[in-house]
Amino acid sequence: MTGPAFRFRLERVRAVRERKEKLAEQELAKAIALRTSTEDELRSVEEHLQAAHLEQRSMTAQSSTLDAGELVARQAFLERIEAQRSAHAQELMQRESEVQDRGAELTAAAGEHEMLKRLKERHRSEHDREAARREGNMLDEIAAVRFGRSTA
Repeated sequence: MTGPAFRFRLERVRAVRERKEKLAEQELAKAIALRTSTEDELRSVEEHLQAAHLEQRSMTAQSSTLDAGELVARQAFLERIEAQRSAHAQELMQRESEVQDRGAELTAAAGEHEMLKRLKERHRSEHDREAARREGNMLDEIAAVRFGRSTA
């Protein structure tokens, strides 16, 4: 004869919090992947910019006379690459911020889920102690009844 089975009343809430934590993990992973791709793009643009600077320096060193139109075109090209670099750097800062936000959301979700897991375990241990106490009382009663019959 045992008592009622353990039932955690907040199980649905715990399951929702667990799901929320899993979604926060996925969102953080997506944000990290986006940040990594943005870092790669920025690195590529910086390499392209360095190559363009080297090419411009070598062109000016090789030729004593350059056409003004060509100089203007090369300068415009460099400025466009520098603008791309600036845009990618700005995007990287946004991605970093997003990763931090997603990390904070994950931390909060994990804390809520962990709190409910600890509460469930505490309730389970209280339930188990109560069941053990009831079982001990029943065994004591059985022993008392048997002892009473054997002495009579």
